Amino acid sequence: MKLDILVFGAHPDDAELGAGGTIAKEVSRGKKVGIIDLTRGELGTRGSAEIRDKEAAAAAKVLGVIVRENLKFRDGFFRNDEHHQMEIIKILRKYRPNVVLCNTIEDRHIDHARGSELVSNSCFLSGLIKIETQLDGEDQEAWRPKVVYHYIQWKNIKPDFVVDISGFISKKTDAIEAYASQFHDPDSDEPETPISSKTFIDSVHYRARDLGRLIGQDYAEGFTAERLLAIDSLDALI
Repeated sequence: MKLDILVFGAHPDDAELGAGGTIAKEVSRGKKVGIIDLTRGELGTRGSAEIRDKEAAAAAKVLGVIVRENLKFRDGFFRNDEHHQMEIIKILRKYRPNVVLCNTIEDRHIDHARGSELVSNSCFLSGLIKIETQLDGEDQEAWRPKVVYHYIQWKNIKPDFVVDISGFISKKTDAIEAYASQFHDPDSDEPETPISSKTFIDSVHYRARDLGRLIGQDYAEGFTAERLLAIDSLDALI
């Protein structure tokens, strides 16, 4: 199955928080989109890996992605090394996406920047024909995505471009709220975390609203790019 866009997240809920609106928008435009979670988020203070598996499936249904897989790397301890790169290369060659979205380049959680670098490095390596991989007993062909973009997470990083998600903020919110174990729940008796307060969910909306304000729209999501962005003409900027 060839996908147009493949979104990676170090943990279940990373993709929704960083790019949920963009994912929903691209799905509405007929794009084939998938999500790959690197870990099950088993070190999270609240909930459990089993609960988050179910929440991730529910969020995927909200967004309308056609595939979601979990590579089951060790939460907190995966590395940007050959073993982990090879697993991601197999996924890239399996789905052959044109666009890859992945974790932020720098953040509070150590898995986010590490996951960002791991996926970015793997995208380059996946295009080298002398790296041989097999999936289900069959040889895979080399494949390199055309572009790799990084969504923004905890830290306020200046984006290189933003995507208008004005018509999709409710889908993004619904997908986030599918992770009931992780985010604000006044009836929960589990320990509070930096993302379980009501103010955190509010901050997600504040950022989207502020980025939207800067482009004259209601809501937007920001991304950073690894190389210069090219356009066909100045009309593309209108």
